[in-house]
Amino acid sequence: MKRYTLDDFARLVDHTNLHPDATRADMEQLCDEAKRYHFKMVAINSVQSRLCSELLAGTDIDTGAAISFPLGQTSIATKVFETRDALAHGANEIDYVVNLTEVKAGNWDYITREMTEIVAVCREAGAPSKVIFENCLLTDDEKIRLCDIASDVEPDFIKTSTGFSTGGATVADVRLMREHVAPQVKVKAAGGIRTADAFLDMVRAGAERIGCSAGIPIIEEIGRRMEAEGVTYYEL
Repeated sequence: MKRYTLDDFARLVDHTNLHPDATRADMEQLCDEAKRYHFKMVAINSVQSRLCSELLAGTDIDTGAAISFPLGQTSIATKVFETRDALAHGANEIDYVVNLTEVKAGNWDYITREMTEIVAVCREAGAPSKVIFENCLLTDDEKIRLCDIASDVEPDFIKTSTGFSTGGATVADVRLMREHVAPQVKVKAAGGIRTADAFLDMVRAGAERIGCSAGIPIIEEIGRRMEAEGVTYYEL
């Protein structure tokens, strides 16, 4: 078990706004909220990388760009270019979506090459890399095969979902991913996590990062519970 203060919980949160119609004011609000609650990262579409990195300058909050989001249906070269472009414009974390067409075709060499090239670009820049599986569209065997590839390539995280498909994170998927990926690769849960109970369940299952747009009410609810119980940390 691990001890989590309220700030430790906040530092698990990737505070998210990936809406295609998000405005500059929305990005300013997102970054202000991330600073106020001391979240780990803001998760944004890659075109917002420069703006958010400027808004977060001088803080320890990262700018996380979503690559080939949310479908993953672009070539390796395109994903690599978008990754480099986002990093050049201030992003310092990268979440990319795997090519699900190639997963369904069982083209594991392609998936390995895609992951290897994107992770290499991130590693060269010193930026954490996260691989989005989109589990709601995969069989357990496909999820496990992706975990096997990630164990060899070693991205920083594997991630359950985009939050834009037919389903989001589940405790069962977090547990499966944690069980089948190498210990040095962490698990991020994202998609549909809107309550404190769901958040805590994902952490108990092995998630070490939580992507959500409901981080504020979640952290506030956990804070209220801690205060009511007279504790300053939880052990999960």
